[in-house]
Amino acid sequence: MAGRVVVVTGASRGIGKAVAARFRADGDEVVVTGRDEVALGRTADEIGARAVRCDHTDPGDVRGLAATITDGLDVLVHCAGGNLDMASPLPDHASLEQQAERWRANWDLNVVSAVITTAALQPVLRAGGSVVTVGSIGAEYAGSSYGATKAALAAWTAGVSAELGPAGVSANTVSPGLTEGTEFFHGRLSDERRARLIAATHDGRAGTVDDIAEAVFFLASSGARHITGQVLHVNGGAFTTR
Repeated sequence: MAGRVVVVTGASRGIGKAVAARFRADGDEVVVTGRDEVALGRTADEIGARAVRCDHTDPGDVRGLAATITDGLDVLVHCAGGNLDMASPLPDHASLEQQAERWRANWDLNVVSAVITTAALQPVLRAGGSVVTVGSIGAEYAGSSYGATKAALAAWTAGVSAELGPAGVSANTVSPGLTEGTEFFHGRLSDERRARLIAATHDGRAGTVDDIAEAVFFLASSGARHITGQVLHVNGGAFTTR
Protein backbone atom coordinates (compact mmCIF):
# COMPACT_ATOMS: atom_id res chain seq x y z
CA MET A 1 0.00 0.00 0.00
CA ALA A 2 2.96 2.30 -0.54
CA GLY A 3 2.33 5.70 -2.03
CA ARG A 4 -0.43 6.69 0.38
CA VAL A 5 -0.98 10.17 1.77
CA VAL A 6 -0.57 10.14 5.55
CA VAL A 7 -1.06 12.85 8.16
CA VAL A 8 0.58 12.31 11.56
CA THR A 9 -0.30 14.90 14.19
CA GLY A 10 2.04 15.75 17.05
CA ALA A 11 4.97 14.37 15.08
CA SER A 12 7.82 16.66 16.14
CA ARG A 13 9.28 14.00 18.41
CA GLY A 14 8.59 10.79 20.32
CA ILE A 15 5.84 8.44 19.17
CA GLY A 16 4.57 10.80 16.47
CA LYS A 17 7.99 11.10 14.88
CA ALA A 18 8.49 7.33 14.95
CA VAL A 19 5.09 6.76 13.36
CA ALA A 20 5.81 9.28 10.62
CA ALA A 21 9.21 7.72 9.94
CA ARG A 22 7.63 4.25 9.65
CA PHE A 23 5.23 5.38 6.95
CA ARG A 24 7.99 7.26 5.12
CA ALA A 25 10.11 4.10 5.17
CA ASP A 26 7.30 2.42 3.22
CA GLY A 27 7.37 5.13 0.58
CA ASP A 28 4.28 7.03 1.72
CA GLU A 29 3.84 10.78 1.38
CA VAL A 30 3.74 12.02 4.97
CA VAL A 31 2.58 15.32 6.42
CA VAL A 32 3.77 15.96 9.98
CA THR A 33 2.23 18.52 12.30
CA GLY A 34 3.07 20.08 15.64
CA ARG A 35 3.16 23.33 17.56
CA ASP A 36 6.95 23.61 17.85
CA GLU A 37 7.86 24.88 14.39
CA VAL A 38 11.61 24.45 14.86
CA ALA A 39 11.42 20.86 16.11
CA LEU A 40 8.82 20.06 13.46
CA GLY A 41 11.07 21.36 10.71
CA ARG A 42 13.98 19.25 11.96
CA THR A 43 11.83 16.13 11.96
CA ALA A 44 10.48 16.84 8.48
CA ASP A 45 13.98 17.35 7.10
CA GLU A 46 15.28 14.22 8.83
CA ILE A 47 12.63 11.82 7.53
CA GLY A 48 11.67 13.54 4.28
CA ALA A 49 8.17 14.62 5.29
CA ARG A 50 6.21 17.82 4.72
CA ALA A 51 5.73 19.99 7.80
CA VAL A 52 2.58 21.97 8.60
CA ARG A 53 2.65 23.91 11.85
CA CYS A 54 -0.66 23.26 13.63
CA ASP A 55 -2.11 23.63 17.11
CA HIS A 56 -4.83 20.99 16.92
CA THR A 57 -6.89 22.65 19.64
CA ASP A 58 -7.25 25.73 17.40
CA PRO A 59 -10.00 25.45 14.77
CA GLY A 60 -8.27 28.06 12.61
CA ASP A 61 -5.03 26.09 12.53
CA VAL A 62 -6.92 22.88 11.77
CA ARG A 63 -8.74 24.54 8.87
CA GLY A 64 -5.35 25.69 7.58
CA LEU A 65 -4.02 22.13 7.71
CA ALA A 66 -7.08 20.78 5.91
CA ALA A 67 -6.61 23.35 3.15
CA THR A 68 -3.20 21.81 2.36
CA ILE A 69 -4.60 18.29 1.85
CA THR A 70 -6.09 18.72 -1.61
CA ASP A 71 -5.59 15.34 -3.30
CA GLY A 72 -7.15 12.97 -0.80
CA LEU A 73 -5.99 11.34 2.42
CA ASP A 74 -5.40 7.67 3.19
CA VAL A 75 -4.24 7.60 6.81
CA LEU A 76 -4.80 9.99 9.71
CA VAL A 77 -2.85 9.28 12.89
CA HIS A 78 -3.64 11.24 16.04
CA CYS A 79 -0.50 11.57 18.17
CA ALA A 80 -1.02 15.17 19.26
CA GLY A 81 -1.77 15.54 22.96
CA GLY A 82 -0.04 15.08 26.27
CA ASN A 83 -0.47 15.15 30.00
CA LEU A 84 -0.38 18.59 31.56
CA ASP A 85 -0.38 16.93 34.98
CA MET A 86 3.16 15.77 34.21
CA ALA A 87 4.30 19.01 32.64
CA SER A 88 2.98 21.14 35.51
CA PRO A 89 1.57 19.17 38.47
CA LEU A 90 -1.25 20.75 40.40
CA PRO A 91 -0.38 21.74 43.97
CA ASP A 92 -1.65 19.68 46.89
CA HIS A 93 -5.19 20.71 47.80
CA ALA A 94 -5.66 22.49 44.48
CA SER A 95 -8.67 24.75 44.36
CA LEU A 96 -11.82 23.80 42.49
CA GLU A 97 -10.96 26.48 39.94
CA GLN A 98 -7.49 25.01 39.38
CA GLN A 99 -8.90 21.50 39.00
CA ALA A 100 -11.57 22.66 36.55
CA GLU A 101 -9.00 24.52 34.47
CA ARG A 102 -6.70 21.49 34.31
CA TRP A 103 -9.44 19.04 33.35
CA ARG A 104 -10.66 21.36 30.59
CA ALA A 105 -7.11 21.92 29.33
CA ASN A 106 -6.32 18.20 29.13
CA TRP A 107 -9.70 17.61 27.46
CA ASP A 108 -8.89 20.16 24.76
CA LEU A 109 -5.36 18.86 24.31
CA ASN A 110 -6.28 15.20 23.91
CA VAL A 111 -9.93 14.94 22.86
CA VAL A 112 -11.01 18.16 21.17
CA SER A 113 -7.83 18.16 19.08
CA ALA A 114 -8.62 14.73 17.62
CA VAL A 115 -12.32 15.46 17.16
CA ILE A 116 -11.95 18.68 15.18
CA THR A 117 -9.01 17.39 13.13
CA THR A 118 -10.98 14.32 12.09
CA ALA A 119 -13.99 16.47 11.24
CA ALA A 120 -11.86 18.77 9.10
CA LEU A 121 -10.15 15.94 7.20
CA GLN A 122 -13.03 13.48 6.93
CA PRO A 123 -14.21 14.89 3.58
CA VAL A 124 -10.90 13.90 1.93
CA LEU A 125 -10.48 10.46 3.53
CA ARG A 126 -10.44 7.84 0.79
CA ALA A 127 -12.14 4.44 0.89
CA GLY A 128 -9.68 1.91 2.24
CA GLY A 129 -8.25 4.53 4.56
CA SER A 130 -7.63 4.47 8.30
CA VAL A 131 -7.89 6.71 11.34
CA VAL A 132 -5.60 5.60 14.18
CA THR A 133 -5.65 7.32 17.56
CA VAL A 134 -2.88 6.93 20.11
CA GLY A 135 -4.44 6.36 23.52
CA SER A 136 -2.86 5.25 26.79
CA ILE A 137 -2.86 2.52 29.39
CA GLY A 138 -3.91 5.38 31.65
CA ALA A 139 -7.40 5.03 30.20
CA GLU A 140 -7.80 1.83 32.24
CA TYR A 141 -7.20 3.73 35.49
CA ALA A 142 -8.99 6.94 34.60
CA GLY A 143 -8.93 8.77 37.92
CA SER A 144 -6.86 11.61 36.48
CA SER A 145 -7.87 14.12 33.86
CA TYR A 146 -5.34 12.59 31.45
CA GLY A 147 -6.60 9.03 31.94
CA ALA A 148 -10.18 10.17 31.55
CA THR A 149 -9.41 11.92 28.27
CA LYS A 150 -7.74 8.80 26.88
CA ALA A 151 -10.72 6.67 27.93
CA ALA A 152 -12.96 9.15 26.14
CA LEU A 153 -10.77 8.97 23.04
CA ALA A 154 -11.12 5.18 22.86
CA ALA A 155 -14.91 5.42 23.12
CA TRP A 156 -15.03 8.24 20.58
CA THR A 157 -12.84 6.28 18.14
CA ALA A 158 -15.28 3.37 18.30
CA GLY A 159 -17.99 5.84 17.30
CA VAL A 160 -15.84 7.12 14.44
CA SER A 161 -15.49 3.51 13.27
CA ALA A 162 -19.26 3.14 13.09
CA GLU A 163 -19.58 6.45 11.25
CA LEU A 164 -16.82 5.91 8.70
CA GLY A 165 -17.04 2.14 8.26
CA PRO A 166 -19.71 2.28 5.53
CA ALA A 167 -17.31 4.48 3.52
CA GLY A 168 -14.57 1.84 3.82
CA VAL A 169 -12.53 3.68 6.45
CA SER A 170 -11.37 1.91 9.63
CA ALA A 171 -10.82 3.59 12.99
CA ASN A 172 -8.86 2.10 15.88
CA THR A 173 -6.94 3.07 19.00
CA VAL A 174 -3.39 2.01 19.87
CA SER A 175 -2.92 2.12 23.65
CA PRO A 176 0.71 2.24 24.81
CA GLY A 177 2.00 1.41 28.25
CA LEU A 178 5.34 2.72 29.51
CA THR A 179 7.14 3.85 26.36
CA GLU A 180 10.71 5.08 26.35
CA GLY A 181 12.00 7.63 23.87
CA THR A 182 9.31 10.20 24.64
CA GLU A 183 9.08 13.34 26.77
CA PHE A 184 5.82 12.21 28.39
CA PHE A 185 7.12 12.29 31.97
CA HIS A 186 8.99 15.61 31.59
CA GLY A 187 11.88 14.21 33.64
CA ARG A 188 9.57 13.24 36.53
CA LEU A 189 9.83 9.44 36.16
CA SER A 190 11.86 8.15 39.11
CA ASP A 191 13.98 5.02 38.85
CA GLU A 192 11.71 3.37 41.41
CA ARG A 193 8.54 4.07 39.44
CA ARG A 194 10.15 2.97 36.19
CA ALA A 195 11.15 -0.30 37.84
CA ARG A 196 7.58 -0.84 39.10
CA LEU A 197 6.10 -0.20 35.69
CA ILE A 198 8.50 -2.62 34.02
CA ALA A 199 7.86 -5.23 36.72
CA ALA A 200 4.15 -5.08 35.82
CA THR A 201 4.86 -6.27 32.27
CA HIS A 202 5.07 -9.90 31.18
CA ASP A 203 8.12 -9.44 29.00
CA GLY A 204 10.16 -7.45 31.50
CA ARG A 205 10.83 -4.33 29.47
CA ALA A 206 9.58 -0.89 28.63
CA GLY A 207 8.03 -0.27 25.26
CA THR A 208 9.74 1.74 22.56
CA VAL A 209 8.41 4.31 20.13
CA ASP A 210 9.05 1.80 17.35
CA ASP A 211 6.77 -0.74 19.07
CA ILE A 212 3.96 1.79 18.84
CA ALA A 213 4.83 2.84 15.30
CA GLU A 214 4.68 -0.75 14.06
CA ALA A 215 1.26 -1.26 15.67
CA VAL A 216 -0.08 1.92 14.05
CA PHE A 217 1.39 0.92 10.69
CA PHE A 218 -0.25 -2.51 10.89
CA LEU A 219 -3.69 -1.06 11.63
CA ALA A 220 -3.38 1.11 8.53
CA SER A 221 -2.28 -1.82 6.36
CA SER A 222 -4.24 -3.98 3.92
CA GLY A 223 -3.97 -6.87 6.37
CA ALA A 224 -6.06 -5.02 8.95
CA ARG A 225 -9.07 -4.02 6.85
CA HIS A 226 -11.53 -6.01 8.99
CA ILE A 227 -10.13 -4.62 12.25
CA THR A 228 -12.05 -1.52 13.27
CA GLY A 229 -13.54 -0.02 16.40
CA GLN A 230 -10.89 -1.75 18.52
CA VAL A 231 -8.25 -0.87 21.12
CA LEU A 232 -4.88 -2.53 20.48
CA HIS A 233 -2.92 -2.62 23.74
CA VAL A 234 0.85 -2.37 23.33
CA ASN A 235 2.13 -2.63 26.89
CA GLY A 236 4.00 -5.93 27.31
CA GLY A 237 1.10 -7.41 29.28
CA ALA A 238 0.92 -4.70 31.91
CA PHE A 239 -2.79 -4.52 31.10
CA THR A 240 -4.47 -7.57 29.56
CA THR A 241 -7.85 -8.14 27.95
CA ARG A 242 -9.99 -11.26 27.70
